[in-house]
Amino acid sequence: MRPVAKLLQQGSNLVFANIVVRIGALVSLAVATLIVARTGGPKAVGVYALLRVLPGLAGVLISAGLPGAVAYFLAGPQRDHPRLRTTIVAIATTGGLVGALLWVLGAQPLTGVFFQGLHPGLVAWAGLTVLTQLFVATAKACCQGYDDLPGANLVILLEELLFLPAYVVVLAVGVRGYAAMVAALLLADVATAIQAWWRLAGRGFFHDVSRPSLALAREVAAYGIRGQIGGVLLLLNLRLDFTILGALAGPAVLGTYAIASKFAELLKLPGLAFTYVLYPQYARDGGPVAAARARALLPRAGALVAAAALPLALVTGVLLPRLYGEAFRPAIVPAYILIIGLAPEGLAGVATAFLYGCGRPGLNSLAMGFGVVVTVVLDILLIPRFHAVGAAAASSAAYLTTACMLIVAFWMVRRSYPTQELHVAPAQNAS
Repeated sequence: MRPVAKLLQQGSNLVFANIVVRIGALVSLAVATLIVARTGGPKAVGVYALLRVLPGLAGVLISAGLPGAVAYFLAGPQRDHPRLRTTIVAIATTGGLVGALLWVLGAQPLTGVFFQGLHPGLVAWAGLTVLTQLFVATAKACCQGYDDLPGANLVILLEELLFLPAYVVVLAVGVRGYAAMVAALLLADVATAIQAWWRLAGRGFFHDVSRPSLALAREVAAYGIRGQIGGVLLLLNLRLDFTILGALAGPAVLGTYAIASKFAELLKLPGLAFTYVLYPQYARDGGPVAAARARALLPRAGALVAAAALPLALVTGVLLPRLYGEAFRPAIVPAYILIIGLAPEGLAGVATAFLYGCGRPGLNSLAMGFGVVVTVVLDILLIPRFHAVGAAAASSAAYLTTACMLIVAFWMVRRSYPTQELHVAPAQNAS
């Protein structure tokens, strides 16, 4: 089999596996949310959502974007550095402990802003999840960069799935209310982290290591910060329209738009999988080979996601009112518009993987920045007049702009390599 064809076949299997795992994680999250809703009501669901997001975000920020940088260093030019792996663990430990301490010290204001009605002591206790979530995220990234994508997929699934049995056990021993939720989150994180780090140890992750390096930690942090800017901008690009629409059009319109957005964002799963699978491979290949492989894959990845947009659009008009009721029929048109904007996500996923893999995460962040600018300008112009349709048009334009800028960045970096070096090396076993 020709090298390029073999690479594409291997990549397709890995991408498909990652998509399946992400769907499983989403189903697990949905079931967990349903159980929380049945036992605690809407407020409990809100607290659960915040506790799944805020501690993890705090850990990533305090650790200078460590999870996003790990795969590049473990798969890239410094992968054989004897001090790299202990440096990663040291950053995760320090960032997790500092983040947890800051959370505990800020428990009172956190309670007033995000967790009204909860006891500040319970909110402080939840700060332990800053440490546990960072250890889970770092272990997942280590599996990704250490050529163990099945292990990384397992972490993606377990970090959502294990909350369910943990919550049932905690309730069974008599713990109730929000304390049960926090306890279950901690137990699930600890179980997932133990499994992931034990697997890494069994694969030789800690063999022939040396003490942590401050200089190497600075390199990892510099890369992580450049990439983390893009992560924050991506989050803004995804959810800024929610904030503006809610403020200008009210919660009813926002609810309709949220359903449209969540449905259309199913198209993001293949792009996310492309990025997750290809990022460490491209780091391992080196710039010229990665550029050639990305160039070969871009047309197929783009066509795959664009083709998936058509059946998703066809079922939108039928599924949305049947699943959510006739009151959500106005979500159909915004969903159509968002699907158009998300159609190039296959191209964006490959380009993002390449930029991360060749050590240029700042260009990815810059592309995200262009998308945020488009989002802000068009939201302000369109939402007051067109409400949810205007928000969808603004977001769709932002997605298209970001994808275009990522492709431009890809071509800029690709052209920086000598022409004679742009070849596709024989594919390695990526399983």
